Amino acid sequence: MLHIKAHITGTVWKIEVAVGDTVGEGDIIAILESMKMEMPVETDDAGRITEILVKEGEAVTEGQPLATIETD
Repeated sequence: MLHIKAHITGTVWKIEVAVGDTVGEGDIIAILESMKMEMPVETDDAGRITEILVKEGEAVTEGQPLATIETD
């Protein structure tokens, strides 16, 4: 299992996946807002989302895990 982490400090604007969803490398799992800019968070690996660790509207820091993925 791998964590998908925030690459910037900001606010979770939108979560694009749900637990159980299958994602491919480069798929967007969430959108963070920082300094009024929307920044997509993409997966580095293909797999299945097993846990969402944040909620929309939540403040996150750089490197904070956002979701857990089980790789193929």
